[in-house]
Amino acid sequence: MKTRAESLRGIAGLTFDVCIVGAGATGAGCALDAQLRGLSTVLIDAGDFASSTSSASTKLVHGGVRYLQQAIREFDFGQLAVIRRALHERVRMLQNAPFLAHPCEFLIPTSRLFDTFYYATGMKIYDWIAGSSILAPTHVNSRAETRAAIPNLRADSLHGSVAYVDGQFDDARFAVILVKTFTQAGGTVANYTRLVSFDLDANRALNSAKIEDQISGETFSIRARVFLNATGPYSDQLRSLANPALTPRLALSRGVHILLSLDDPQQHSALLVPKTEDGRVLFAIPWLGRLLVGTTDDEVPSQDTAAVTRAEAEYLLRHLNRYLDRPRRIDEIVSTFAGVRPLVRSAHTHDTKKLIRDHEVELDPRSGLISVLGGKWTTYRAMAEDAIDIVQQRLQQPARPSGSDRHPLAGSLNYAPDYWKSLITSHHLSEPSAQHLAEKYGTRASDVLALADEDPHLLSPLVPGAAPLRAEVVFTIRNEMAMTIEDILARRVGLQYYSWALAAEAAPIVAGHLARELSWSDADKDSAIREYLAKIARMQEALASPPANHS
Repeated sequence: MKTRAESLRGIAGLTFDVCIVGAGATGAGCALDAQLRGLSTVLIDAGDFASSTSSASTKLVHGGVRYLQQAIREFDFGQLAVIRRALHERVRMLQNAPFLAHPCEFLIPTSRLFDTFYYATGMKIYDWIAGSSILAPTHVNSRAETRAAIPNLRADSLHGSVAYVDGQFDDARFAVILVKTFTQAGGTVANYTRLVSFDLDANRALNSAKIEDQISGETFSIRARVFLNATGPYSDQLRSLANPALTPRLALSRGVHILLSLDDPQQHSALLVPKTEDGRVLFAIPWLGRLLVGTTDDEVPSQDTAAVTRAEAEYLLRHLNRYLDRPRRIDEIVSTFAGVRPLVRSAHTHDTKKLIRDHEVELDPRSGLISVLGGKWTTYRAMAEDAIDIVQQRLQQPARPSGSDRHPLAGSLNYAPDYWKSLITSHHLSEPSAQHLAEKYGTRASDVLALADEDPHLLSPLVPGAAPLRAEVVFTIRNEMAMTIEDILARRVGLQYYSWALAAEAAPIVAGHLARELSWSDADKDSAIREYLAKIARMQEALASPPANHS
């Protein structure tokens, strides 16, 4: 990947076939699909790659167990078709990026024989819908087998469990690697570039856009034959910017997650809480050394990604603790995150818990803006394929097939599950650091470690007790357009999700590398540290504050 400055210079004076706005799951997927079809493509984002919705998912690659339940109850065969497509895309994600996405066993605990029969029947239907894309067949576990997989489950009311296999992944890294793969295919990208207005041709169709560089404050133009809106929860704003007559299409749903230490570091099975007091499904998933618990699903009026509140965390813990022999406490939470999901409004329901995560590709006939609305991570590639089909029609070009279904992402070639062991041998790394590098970069981990050949100090841990290395910080600045402390600690190396405390400790070190690589002044560095630590403090304070309503 070129540096950000090099990419910005490459945008000037060119006319692209397509400009994609939004570099989350949908936008990065669309950019790769378009570039693989031979379209000259530029990808921009007002913030960092996947800095909004796409790094705030439950980290699942799945068809949607909850949606299956709704489809069966409501005899909705359209939803079943959506689930089937997602299950087929699930396999492609696991195959195209095996270091970032892999199978995970989920257990649905049951307290009586009827429940076991009920959930086993439902999950057998899930297997049947998957067809040849099945990862492993559903099976029933005894009480002993269930507790062997998740040792801290309560035994007094446990009959057994129904076990099925879905996928899980590292969403922020997946998005960054999608962008990297796009640039390897010849695409142009720049983060922190906000689209502020469109310019129209004589027919009132879009032909260029005014862009504001969020780093320097300078403005410039991007010319493109087609503009594609992939801004997720911000899609309605961009649609209105292109054509003020368009009506809003999205319902926004806020989802929150908490992260806890794992009682058993060797636990690999996830827990599905099949029913909450308000009809939701919750997950407790081992993820990169932590237990990730989520999510909520509450409609919100705006793109509110404020910190997780104490009331939200207590909601998640209350339902999780009903299944544990040792209840988890608020003060055990090591990190949290929240995001807003864009759901396409339905004429039949306004309840976000009942809206399926399907997508729609909209072409505004007046402006020519193409918008990808709704959807979810698992179907990002299918969404991209549908969108670029419309782009090709708009360009009046012969249809070219998508090549993204079997296109390995950067770092996937020659990757094997035991690849991390070679890193221990070649660079004398600790096992946690070697596994971390393999999970984040795949076979590109060798490129990260090559920096340490020039500066052995970069082999040092970023902070004591954590797996990330200092070499990663330098690598992500030079090769992945990391521009801020949060870009690195949250979306590149993941330390912010692992531990707020360790992330706060690492912030000055990361800022020092950013200052050297990006020529920051001492004032810039100090300001960046203060800003990052203040954000961590706000998240901690939100979790510590008692709910406003104690009823």
